[in-house]
Amino acid sequence: MANHKSALKRIRSNEAKRLRNRYQHKTTRNAMKKLLDTTAKKDAEKLFPGVVSMIDKLAKKNVIHNNKASNLKSNMAKHIASL
Repeated sequence: MANHKSALKRIRSNEAKRLRNRYQHKTTRNAMKKLLDTTAKKDAEKLFPGVVSMIDKLAKKNVIHNNKASNLKSNMAKHIASL
């Protein structure tokens, strides 16, 4: 257990950030899955900007790596193009 006030605060803030990151990451994964399961091109094109925005936010906050974000966006764009 931590002995300093600052260490206790760090534990609390880390847990809050971990939960926030987990929620945002899971929400983004669900949105990506929804987009990839979509069979209509028009619907997929509507969802695409929102999903890309979510992925960019995760990369900006270092929840995922920038290269992973690029790969995810590229794969979704390919999926939409193939519809």
